Amino acid sequence: MQSISRLLIANRGEIALRIIRACKELGIVSVLATSESDRESLPAKEADDTVCIGPSRSGESYLNTDAVLCAAVGKRAEALHPGYGFLAERAELSERCKEAGIIFVGPSPGNIASMGDKLAARKIAEKSGVRIIPGSESIRDFAEAISVAEEIGFPVLLKAAAGGGGKGIRTAGCLEELRTAFESAAGEAHESFGDGTLYIERHIANARHIEVQIVADSFGNIVHLGERDCSLQRRYQKMIEEAPAPQLTRTLREDICDAALAIAKSISYRNAGTIEFILDQDTEEFYFLEMNTRIQVEHPVTEMITGIDLVKEQISIADGQPLSIAQEDVSWSGHAIECRINAESVYLDFTPCPGLLTHWEAPVGADVRVDSHCYSGYFVPPFYDSLLAKVIVRGNTRVEAIDMMKSALDRFVIGGVDSTIPFLRSVMTDTEFRVGGNNTKWLEEKLAGA
Repeated sequence: MQSISRLLIANRGEIALRIIRACKELGIVSVLATSESDRESLPAKEADDTVCIGPSRSGESYLNTDAVLCAAVGKRAEALHPGYGFLAERAELSERCKEAGIIFVGPSPGNIASMGDKLAARKIAEKSGVRIIPGSESIRDFAEAISVAEEIGFPVLLKAAAGGGGKGIRTAGCLEELRTAFESAAGEAHESFGDGTLYIERHIANARHIEVQIVADSFGNIVHLGERDCSLQRRYQKMIEEAPAPQLTRTLREDICDAALAIAKSISYRNAGTIEFILDQDTEEFYFLEMNTRIQVEHPVTEMITGIDLVKEQISIADGQPLSIAQEDVSWSGHAIECRINAESVYLDFTPCPGLLTHWEAPVGADVRVDSHCYSGYFVPPFYDSLLAKVIVRGNTRVEAIDMMKSALDRFVIGGVDSTIPFLRSVMTDTEFRVGGNNTKWLEEKLAGA
């Protein structure tokens, strides 16, 4: 029996619209928490109700836990969906929702806290029998960083212990580069997470980024929905994702998915989550990287090949319902690719380009999906992430999906601001990309050679 009748969305942009539309299909009243600059956004227009939670800057609105909770209580919302980013992986929000009698659409505070601390997460993975990348505990100062790096061996990665989203990560190829990397990573970690604590891992040069989507309910049921390849990144920010991951043997695919389930089961995880791994292509060994205790930006590629609506599944699980599927019910059909369209100038080192969208014409077609909050006349604000849209396609084969994506990007017309479409289009025609198996540095190397 459904108990959620009103749900507050504590987010903005395309993910807010995605959740609003899921609520409509479930017969749930959607209430959007919005900043001042987002009051005229498409999500605000489509939500059943809205509430302004503060000024444009996210620190005074979308990152203000008190404002978000006041909005939920004031609007009599029985549940709260945090989307991704902002407060989505803050254990405090999950805990305070629980105290206020509001259903948090996501995992428990304990799940979030244990996996949000990257050092604690490494220990959990190791206890689950999953390999972790050789590395350190937290490092106290630069002198200790030198000692640890020399013991592990260069190159190394310095990473924020409280990190996520590619923030607070730097590479040092030698001792001379270590101090700059240490200071830069610690500074960004402190600015992004309020915690400058770092740890060090061995850097795997020929690496791919493979992640596994899992969903789990409150009755001990847990399934995986397969893996995604998220290796095409720039400065640790994903740009292109696909599912299934190309060039994996059946055994390797099964081993990675089994490892993800083992980690999630070990903490009695509930709701949707993603376990990320680094695959060393030289040795074909994989290592636990981190777990994201939320819906992912790239979740649509999994939806496209499984037919499972992850957002509706999230809400149903939070509402106390069992999973709608068992592992044997999950099947995969074809190949899906997602491109993130950002308001950025590729030729100016991806500088963000806020401004008025004078023209917006998104591609349409069978097996073409565009998740976006944009429209002609929309003003792209300068206060948030520059994501304009996600284009997702599904083909019968990977090559067919690539060709479909190229066609979709050709038909996507955006006026008024620069976008990443021209660069993404060039990737779709690249011979090396079409072969597959590109490592996490391939995209940056392509940019460097452009």
